[in-house]
Amino acid sequence: MINAVTIKDVKLQLGELCRQKRQSYEISQEELAEALDISRYTIQKFENGKNATLDTVLKIANHFDLLSNLYLALKDIEKSNDINSLY
Repeated sequence: MINAVTIKDVKLQLGELCRQKRQSYEISQEELAEALDISRYTIQKFENGKNATLDTVLKIANHFDLLSNLYLALKDIEKSNDINSLY
């Protein structure tokens, strides 16, 4: 049986990572939202796997100093895959 990763799985994992990082820094959803210039509701939805827009992911990754790790992971994927154009 194939264990496929779904978009929902990734959104939930991203939300959990955000929650863990936020709690480890002992900041509230409101404080994080203010630092990122987004609403507390957006943080709440993100942490619950409901709103993982690219912009929100990148803002949160940058805030918690994870942006370079994310970039390097993407570069590793690019190097390991023979990416051919679909066009």
